[in-house]
Amino acid sequence: MASLRQWATELGFSQIGVADVDLSSAEAPLMDWLARGFHGEMHYMASHGLKRARPAELVPGTVRVITARMDYLPASLPPLPGEWQRIEWDRLHRPTAAAVSMYARGRDYHKVLRARLQKLADKLAELIGPFGHRVFTDSAPVLEVELASRSGLGWRGKHTLLLSREAGSAFFLGEIFVDIALPLTEAETAHCGSCQACIDVCPTQAIVGERLVDARRCISYLTIEQAGPIPPELRPLMGNRIYGCDDCQLICPWNKFARRAVLPDFDVRPALANPDLLQLWSWDEATFLRLTEGSPIRRIGFASWQRNIAVAMGNALRGQLDGAVRVAMRDALSAWLSTPPAGTDAALVGEHVEWALAQAPTA
Repeated sequence: MASLRQWATELGFSQIGVADVDLSSAEAPLMDWLARGFHGEMHYMASHGLKRARPAELVPGTVRVITARMDYLPASLPPLPGEWQRIEWDRLHRPTAAAVSMYARGRDYHKVLRARLQKLADKLAELIGPFGHRVFTDSAPVLEVELASRSGLGWRGKHTLLLSREAGSAFFLGEIFVDIALPLTEAETAHCGSCQACIDVCPTQAIVGERLVDARRCISYLTIEQAGPIPPELRPLMGNRIYGCDDCQLICPWNKFARRAVLPDFDVRPALANPDLLQLWSWDEATFLRLTEGSPIRRIGFASWQRNIAVAMGNALRGQLDGAVRVAMRDALSAWLSTPPAGTDAALVGEHVEWALAQAPTA
């Protein structure tokens, strides 16, 4: 394990562990969550069913899972504890600013972690010889947080994210399913205590119980996974969040220990360094595709991107704005309606543009 940890560090991982494949105690909570419809339109979660909790069925022959953590806060953020959270709270309170979840401002983590997990597996094969394995990072029916907590990378917080005493929750997770009986690492105990700041701060009250999230109300789900219209009753609660939501992480006391990324892949792209809504609304589809190439944002598509921005602009119009900015926003939205693009996506975006314009005071 010492060599494996050293290789992992050299590849940019912050911590690794080894978990057993018996996740039977997680099966009942998983099925209850699905039965209550909390997965929303993420039908793949229901179709995979209990396979998520049975690694040996997902990849036959698996007897251990190597878990890995990779910190993602951009290196450019101030090093003072809590300062990155203050900066993000300030962004959320500026209605004309566009709030993109911190993890999505750099390169797509799926590509970064998957390639480096494979290199880690290759290094292990050089040491022990060929072995059966498969790498994952949020890319298959894997109970990532469950495996990570059982292997000692942290514990499941009340917001359902993994929490670490050393690094908060600002990190990605990845796994290597292996057919060799590596020594297990000790699980971590929970350290949330009576704190429920994440539950209280959630803008849409999506955290409906400790370690229980109704994805249908979660802004990350609404802006990324939701394919159709965003429910009108939830739109005013989204504020200026156009891709993901970090509120439950921003409020968490453990994130004063969140660490900066060691890889340049997660550096903030210039276009997302300090964007405002009008700037992003001005993008055409070609610009969107060019500026989100290699980014996790690209997968939601241009129509959902515009839908999300339209909602944020509507929320801005409802509040206190400089007169010139208000006029510019209304003009930009109205201009879109006057020459909407052809295709089915126009109806989706158009509905949200009309809603946004209706939020502006009439007097």
